[in-house]
Amino acid sequence: MTVLRLGLLQYGVSRIGRIGDWAAKLDALLAEGAAGADLLMLPEYACMEVAAALLPSGPDPHRELAAVSDHTEALLEIMRDAARRHSVWLAPGTLPWRDPDGGVRNRAPLISPAGAVAFQDKRVMTRFEAEQWGVGPGGPPAVFETPWGRIAISICYDCEFPNLVRAQVEAGAWLILVPSCTDTLHGFNRVRLAARARALENQCFVAVAPTVGDAPWLATLDANRGYAAVFGPVDRGFPADGVIARGTPDRPGWLFAELDPARLDAVRQDGAVRNLRDWPQSVPAATILRPLP
Repeated sequence: MTVLRLGLLQYGVSRIGRIGDWAAKLDALLAEGAAGADLLMLPEYACMEVAAALLPSGPDPHRELAAVSDHTEALLEIMRDAARRHSVWLAPGTLPWRDPDGGVRNRAPLISPAGAVAFQDKRVMTRFEAEQWGVGPGGPPAVFETPWGRIAISICYDCEFPNLVRAQVEAGAWLILVPSCTDTLHGFNRVRLAARARALENQCFVAVAPTVGDAPWLATLDANRGYAAVFGPVDRGFPADGVIARGTPDRPGWLFAELDPARLDAVRQDGAVRNLRDWPQSVPAATILRPLP
């Protein structure tokens, strides 16, 4: 496997007048990112930005979800065209995907430079998604075959559940992409800390890309906090804190990192610890202890 040049976008939310304006914005962003990377990742729900163009009457979370869901296929085609035009692998964030039965799931595409698409669904919904939006869970964790080996996507809240990412690592994923959308520092830090923990316990790379900025004209992307980052094992051959790269909080722009899967092979074999190998030892049944007299 060769070294992967990865680009993570701190996606600044802006006011969109037409879907064509969003397509032009995506094209300009990818033109910038493709100059420094082979694979580009955008955040969760970045496409919800187009809701302002579809609903000029003002912010409304339910109408925004319905409107964008009605245009999912068109948005996906814009993403595919952009990936082909810039000859990059593209993880363009997530789409609110309406199923034939009318239910909506949160779905992340991975698009090849030829325009081929595969999907990872979000498995565990946040309270906002489940209780206010009615977005439901999708399929199980999966991995994608790429020129750099197997990689995976764990959408925002999903990365807070160790067994979901562990299933992907056991299926061969050495890089976990985490597109995120958080409106508070609490939410951002939950994702950030979970991503660091998944990198540590699986001795893999985990990369986070968030939405950033304030957009009071939208109900679904009204506030966005965070920064992009790449985390790795906390062991020799890596930074002492496991932070491979990180962006500036709440500032739009690209963050780039070169990731070599061979470094993971080395630390898994000869690190100071072997978290990946030792995982089965960490999950015995709990013992009930009596208080000391």
